[in-house]
Amino acid sequence: MTARLLIGMVLTAGLLAPVRAGAADVVDRIVAVVNKEVIMLSELNAEMEPERKRLQKQYRGAELRLRLQQAEYRTLTRVIERRLQMQHAQTKGVDASEEDLRRTAMDLQQRGTPVNLDDPKEKKALKEQLILFSLESREVRTGIMVSDTDLKHFYERHLTLFMLPEEYRISQILLLPRKTESRNDLRVRALDVYEQLRKSGEFDDLALRYSDDPDAARGGALGFIRQGEMDPAIERAVSALQAGQFSEPVETADGFHIIRLDEKKTAQFRPFEEVKADMQGLVFQQKSADRYQRWLTDLKSKAYIEVKL
Repeated sequence: MTARLLIGMVLTAGLLAPVRAGAADVVDRIVAVVNKEVIMLSELNAEMEPERKRLQKQYRGAELRLRLQQAEYRTLTRVIERRLQMQHAQTKGVDASEEDLRRTAMDLQQRGTPVNLDDPKEKKALKEQLILFSLESREVRTGIMVSDTDLKHFYERHLTLFMLPEEYRISQILLLPRKTESRNDLRVRALDVYEQLRKSGEFDDLALRYSDDPDAARGGALGFIRQGEMDPAIERAVSALQAGQFSEPVETADGFHIIRLDEKKTAQFRPFEEVKADMQGLVFQQKSADRYQRWLTDLKSKAYIEVKL
């Protein structure tokens, strides 16, 4: 049958006005036809309710009306697509047994997401999820292969995903406030240590003598720290240093830090072989999503789909 997908053309502002509980002038009506089945306004409003509440908390006036219209369009599209897939599942004999439902409900219970199978709505929703998952597994995911060529193409197109940021091997002299010591007194003490360091250059010795850091016994050595893992003030100071140089006292909420840059590793990409296993799932998901869209488009092209005013 020739497809008639009219959603985008006829869904206009006000078409899907929300049903107000208890309003006498509201009459349920058909909002879409999918082959021989209809989708009612009440069904659409029930699906839309959580998103409507969220939007009503965030927006007002014309902006709210626009956001609601956009959300209603997305929701109606989703309901139509789900109905179409459920019809296809029926023609293919895909179903979910009572045992499937019970086992899945127990699994969800253990994961902290209980499902009440005595509630017809919750049971129906779970059954639909299981059927759609089985249908997509059979018609979309089955047979998808991820080759080395696929992985290499993905790696080349998404190199930034595999970039290791700059790393700094640093040492520090940390001066923490003492009891009754003011912030200014602490600053003066840090500057005194810094002046001693400028004159002697004996960072390890001064760290051992003055630093309040647990690593003081090792000359204040902190090892390698990646860009983005340090306090912003310290990172700014470190990024301006060359290996072997030390900073002026840097103030943070903890105290004052005198930082020495011992070594710097520039940003680099993780080798392909190292990330190959990590990419398998990503590439599989991407190929599955692409095939799903083609499959769904094919289902729509063979269906009668109409949105009714």
